[in-house]
Formats: sequence, structure tokens, C-alpha cells
Amino acid sequence: MPSKTLIAHHPLHSPLLQNLTHTSLSHPSLFFTNPPYFSLTPGLNHTSGLPKLRFSPPIRRHNRLVSACTVDGVREGDYGEDSIVSEEVVEVKKEELESQSLWNQMKEIVMFTGPATGLWICGPLMSLIDTVVVGRGSSLELAALGPGTVMCDNMSYVFMFLSIATSNMIATALAKGDRNEVQHHISILLFVGLTCGCLMLLFTRFFGSWALTAFAGSKNAHIIPAANTYVQIRGLAWPAILVGWVTQSASLGMKDSWGPLKALAVASVINAIGDVVLCSFLGYGIAGAAWATMVSQVVAGYMMIEALNKKGYNAYAISVPSPEEFLTVLGLAAPVFVTMISKIAFFSLVVYFATSMGTNITAAHQVMIQTFFICTVWGEPLSQTAQSFMPELIYGTNRSLPKARMLLKSLVIVGAIIGSVLGIGGTCVPWLFPNIFTPDQKIIQEMHKVLIQFFLALAVTPAILCFEGTLLAGRDLRFISLSMSGCLSLGALLLLLVSSRGYGLAGCWWAVVGFQWARLFLSVRRLISPTGILYSDDTSQYNLEELRAV
Repeated sequence: MPSKTLIAHHPLHSPLLQNLTHTSLSHPSLFFTNPPYFSLTPGLNHTSGLPKLRFSPPIRRHNRLVSACTVDGVREGDYGEDSIVSEEVVEVKKEELESQSLWNQMKEIVMFTGPATGLWICGPLMSLIDTVVVGRGSSLELAALGPGTVMCDNMSYVFMFLSIATSNMIATALAKGDRNEVQHHISILLFVGLTCGCLMLLFTRFFGSWALTAFAGSKNAHIIPAANTYVQIRGLAWPAILVGWVTQSASLGMKDSWGPLKALAVASVINAIGDVVLCSFLGYGIAGAAWATMVSQVVAGYMMIEALNKKGYNAYAISVPSPEEFLTVLGLAAPVFVTMISKIAFFSLVVYFATSMGTNITAAHQVMIQTFFICTVWGEPLSQTAQSFMPELIYGTNRSLPKARMLLKSLVIVGAIIGSVLGIGGTCVPWLFPNIFTPDQKIIQEMHKVLIQFFLALAVTPAILCFEGTLLAGRDLRFISLSMSGCLSLGALLLLLVSSRGYGLAGCWWAVVGFQWARLFLSVRRLISPTGILYSDDTSQYNLEELRAV
């Protein structure tokens, strides 16, 4: 019989990961919480042909990591051949990813995190389609899309924690083999998503115009009616958007990527066709673009619900969570929540300062920032890969910092290649083909003033995501929170300075360059530090406990 290795991980002390049964061994993300701790060591028992097993007491560490120990006399049938083989297959896949050639690693990275790309690309893609179609009809309405898309897209990322929490809770429950618990998690998360969606719909309905006026400023009062029309129509889709995020993440947690991908593809096609028909042929302008986007988002949400129902779960069943469950949902995604809030706040400030500079500059910035967002999301799979494969190498029972550094090196090389391609391609579009967005020469001139800054900010984004994903994988949460908050504060001060000195749109984009390169420098400096997670043997300095809401 071939030699097999079974790894015992330490839990993050989450209530969702406690009291697991032995059958949970077939899932790679599962951890043991109670002794005995054990592993099947290489080598065969020559008398019985079974793996040689030894027993020793569990080793406790201050960082709550537990090394795998061995036990004598455990029969193979106690935990099942299938469980051990499943664990072995997962480990082999991880080792293959670490040792593969660069090209094979790129393919594995894309296959592993490809579905997650749709989660990030759907919103910016729809807004970019709106920008292209509306910009060809009216410069005023193109300018109005600036604050309008901030209200609709950037605010939606505040609720990204729903996706993170859903994937985590569903995957954990599936590993335990408890379908009732899976259904319960889906039900309470659907309630949270639906409630947040309804609250956002009411906020948009009653406070949308006020928020747009405060955001755009008195100098741009003439674009508020058009922007408010766009926001009010798209706001009708808020419940469908957040419910769709929950159901999509649940499907991804069940290892199904085709259902969400089909929904997102259909939504994008509906949005594009609707924009062309309603705006170009029927002349509804910005209102037509809003209706097309809203309908496409509702259709996507419905398709994701149906995809989940086909798996045997009821995506229409909604349960009210207890206060403890609700706080757990929030606590699971705390680092991502802080990071997303900081990014949203900074880029919203960039739009705010650009909007105060006049209609032409606002329209030019709308084109550049939407192109920037649609390009940056292609680097997100690198962050997801780091968060998936780094933890075992950084602080798992098979801890190997050299392998972790090699994997990061491969990710950064891939990120540099992707960043160069995105930087060159993304810069060439507004430089060589600006008429795609608008025929107005004044707007085109403003776009061309920020091409260098645009390239410098975009080209480093995939590498930044590699480093930040590694820090998240190493649970260096305090540093992530402090660094992003610091970059936000310094970026806001820089924006205020360049705006008061009259540097125009070019000054705003130099602030974007500074924000991006500051993130890169801080994360690299942290990772190459002798006390960093990739070089230090002392893991007790990092908080590896559960992200618990207290």
C-alpha cells in the first residue's frame, strides 16, 4: 500500500470549526479541535503492511498552532481509505502548484481563482459599458455617471464581507457533511443580504439626491438631475445584487463555478444589448443605461438563486440570525472589510476632487477611472491564490518558509507580466482610441494628460495584490489594517494639496500613483523583514486566533 500523510491542523477556535467528526478529514480546510492529534508517517509496518503509527502527546504553542503527532495502533479502517486518499490528493495538488513551471502555475492560478474574477469584474464591466454608450451621446450625462457610479458601484463593495463570510461558512459546513447546517447558513446569510439590500434601496430613494449633491458640490449642480435619475433606477436592484452575492458565494463554496459564471455572462450580454437599444436607438440616454444595468443585475441574481436550488438547497428560505450569528458573519471578514473600506474611501475622494474641477475634467476622469477599475480586477485571482495556498506553508504542520517564498516569487513574476500587459493595453485604449468613449476633443485632451500616471498606477496593481494576499494568508491583520488606513490618510492629504494648488486632474492621478506605490512599498518591506512572516521562525507574534466579533 502506498505511503500516505494525514495532516492535523490547529483550529482558529471559531465556533463553526469546533466538534468536528472524523469524517471531516476528507476536506483540506478542516481542523481538529480535540486530542488525540495524529498523523500517518511515511514508511510501512513490515509485519502488517500498514503505515507505521506512533503516539505522542499534543504539542501546544502560544500561537495556538499544534504540530502533528503520531499514534500507534490506529487502523486504516477507523477513518476510511477515502478520507486519507482525499487528503493526500489535496496535498499533492498543493505541492504540484509549488513546484510547477511558471507557465503551468499561471494556468493553475487561473483555473483555481477564475470564478472569483467574475465577482470583481461584473460591476465595473457594467459601468464601463454604460460609460461607452452614454459618452457617445452626451458629455453632460457622461459627467453625471461619475458620482452616479460611485453611489452604485463603490458603495456595493462595502458589503463584500457578505461574500467572504458566505464562502467560509458554507465550505466549513460542507466539510462537516451537515446539509442542514449548510441550509441554515444560506438562510441566515440570505436574510442579511436581503435586509442590507432593502436598506440601501430606501437610502437611495430618500437620500440619493442629497448624497449626490453633497458629493458633486455646488459647481456641478447641473449634473445632479441626470446623476440622480441613474442612481434611482439602479437602486431598484440593490436587494437582487446582495442576494445574488450570497448565492454566488455559496455556489463557489460548493466548488461550482459554472452557475455563477453563466449568470454573470448572461447579465453582461443583457446589459450591453440593453444599452445599445435603449440609448443608441430609442434615445433614452443615461436613464436607458440605468434600466439596462438594473435589469441585468436582477436577472443575474435570479439565475444564481436557481443554480443554488438545483443543488438541492432552498435559496428562497430565509431565517433571522441570532445576534451571535450576525456578529460572527461580520467578524469573519474583518480584514477584508477594513481593506475594502480604505480603498473605497480613497477612490471616492479622487472622484470627489475631480468632480469639483468642472464638467470636462469630470467626464475625462470617469473614462479613466472606469478603465482603471476594469483592468485592476484581473489581478484579484493572484491575491486569492496566495490566501488559499500560503497558510499551510507559513504556519501549517508542513510549514516551509522557503517554499512560501518561492511561491510568492512565482506569483509576483506572474503579477509583473499581467501588470505590464494591463498597463500597456489599458493605456493604449484611451490614448489611441479615445473616440470609443466620447467625440468631445476637450475631454480627450484631459484624458491624455494623465496617461503616464494611469500606467504607473495600473502596472503595479497585480504585484500589490500578491503581497497583500500573502499578508492576509499569514494573518498579519494588524499591519494590513494600519497600512491601509495610513495610505488612505496620506492619500487624502495629497489630494487636498494638489487640489488646492490647482494641479487639476493630473494632480489627482499623481495622488493615485502615490497611493498604489505606498501600498507596494509597505507590503514588500513587511514581507522581506527578518521578523516578517516569510522569514521569522517565531509565529507567536501574529494573531492566529479566530476573527471573533466581541
